[in-house]
Amino acid sequence: MTYKDVLYETDDRLAFITLNRPEKLNALSNNLRGELMDAMREAEADDQIGVIVLRGAGRAFSAGYDLSPARQADSFDFVSPRSGLPDTGSTHPGAFQWARHVVMTNWIIWELAKPVVAQIQGHCLAGGTELATVCDFRICAKDAKIGYPPVRAMTTMDMMWTPWHMPPTKAREFAYVGDSFSGEDMERLGWATYAVEKEDLDSFTEKFARRMSFVDNEMLMYSKRAVNRQYETMGIREALHSATEIQALSSGRAAAAEWGRRVRDDGLKSALEWRDGPFRDFRGAYDSAPKDRAVAGMEKSDEKPSGDY
Repeated sequence: MTYKDVLYETDDRLAFITLNRPEKLNALSNNLRGELMDAMREAEADDQIGVIVLRGAGRAFSAGYDLSPARQADSFDFVSPRSGLPDTGSTHPGAFQWARHVVMTNWIIWELAKPVVAQIQGHCLAGGTELATVCDFRICAKDAKIGYPPVRAMTTMDMMWTPWHMPPTKAREFAYVGDSFSGEDMERLGWATYAVEKEDLDSFTEKFARRMSFVDNEMLMYSKRAVNRQYETMGIREALHSATEIQALSSGRAAAAEWGRRVRDDGLKSALEWRDGPFRDFRGAYDSAPKDRAVAGMEKSDEKPSGDY
């Protein structure tokens, strides 16, 4: 199978799917996500494959959803011709439907018959955390940076996974503030299966996946399904979908217009510097970032919410 934005390789019982936009820190464009879901299905259909490893090319797993115009797919090979989005069975019409769409897309990995191991290095941010979370296992470099900075000025998390994977007070910190946690922190908190030295990440992840692949495919499928159904009985599907409605509400708050205006007027990079400036991390670490800006929405503006996110 030939893809533009992902690499698909097999080795004995393992399938390796690599996010392959390293120059964009593997930002999740619609085409990349469509190709990714197709590659997942390809691995699922191959009887010789027992375990799937998901990784990112270059210095990051994924910096999150592509916020630039490049997010739009330039062909309909791997996205729906009706919506231009990975096909989830709905075109997701109307405003503020992004979160609903991405959660429905992520359920594809949840329902795969085969376990997926995410291998995480560098930045794993925003939508990158959602993609990693829906995988069965997460193996991180100790110095990886995992966070959700969009909550600082854009919207709430698209997929509110933190209460399912972190202690309550840390789930709130992650979801409220957007600061990054190290891979070592995330292992301690229970989100990461293991955290290892960066130079050992490839070999450790492969050894972990190969060990699991000694189990036959049907047994792995039933084990995965048994665990998933327990979480579903506890309400994970309803909870994540209900959170997408809150995300839609947060998109329509008055301060959301400020983010959209800054993207339109000054460009995405400048808007990200404005968002992160007071926090002095991510793009806020740049000298040009406004360190003492006013709180979003407290600057005078007559604009209505734009719905941009």
